[in-house]
Amino acid sequence: MAKKASGSRLPASGMALLALLSAPLVAQQNFSQQRAEWNLPQKPFKVYGNTYWVGTRGLGAVLVTSDRGHILIDGALPESVPQIRDHIRELGFKLEDVRLLLNTHVHYDHAGGLGQLQQLTGARVAASAAAAKVLMTGQADPDDPQYGILPPIDRLRNVDVVREGQVVKVGSLIARPHMTPGHTPGGTTWTWKACEGARCLDVVYADSVTAVSADGFKYTTSPLSKAFEQTFTALETMRCDILLTPHPAFAQLLEKLAARERGKTDAFIDPGACKAYAASGRKNLATRLETERKGK
Repeated sequence: MAKKASGSRLPASGMALLALLSAPLVAQQNFSQQRAEWNLPQKPFKVYGNTYWVGTRGLGAVLVTSDRGHILIDGALPESVPQIRDHIRELGFKLEDVRLLLNTHVHYDHAGGLGQLQQLTGARVAASAAAAKVLMTGQADPDDPQYGILPPIDRLRNVDVVREGQVVKVGSLIARPHMTPGHTPGGTTWTWKACEGARCLDVVYADSVTAVSADGFKYTTSPLSKAFEQTFTALETMRCDILLTPHPAFAQLLEKLAARERGKTDAFIDPGACKAYAASGRKNLATRLETERKGK
């Protein structure tokens, strides 16, 4: 993020994306154009240790590797799968070594490619109870704020339900799910350790924290409003050295990559990033609730 623990503002790129995602549906860009922009190519890169960005320029897919198999988090859009597949190979890893697929939330732009990726890898899937239901049926839950406007996703098989405090393992990898609902009922943040030599850092792949909905949905009357507050508290209190997000602009990821390429070795490391991310989500929700109360 742009500021450390005391900051509460997103960088300009993140603010622009937040404005887009929070705008009335009639004001959003053309649907196909938006998908094309999210799917612009991005060369894969190491974030830190065994953690790699294999997604597109606008959508996250994160590979966490070990010598006994890998974890892939999020599948972006269906049309993103060729990029993700090629990125994994370009980094020198094998698709068949991806043993576990995880997901932040079940919208088409983050889970749309998981069906194809499961077919390519044969991996099992783990998700929160609410997310697992959607992943197995391919249809959004009526409690989702964007219900009615979401394209369906491919059905997945072999979806294990995970709960708060439970861990998932592949080889020596251990990833922890944190239930962070609000953007969706089953939203999940994933955390793990990434090491370079003796230096190990806490990586947080935080779910989206924007209050975005279809017309007619009211956060003022939804339990997701209270759930969001619990999510913000969780993000503010978890160990967080490196923040990744489903839309990279929210974590200023590509700006940090550019800074590292210019010589700033620790550009991705920001212990205050999760706190700032939570603060931006809380501000967005407050604005949304005030707008609803005013009847706009």
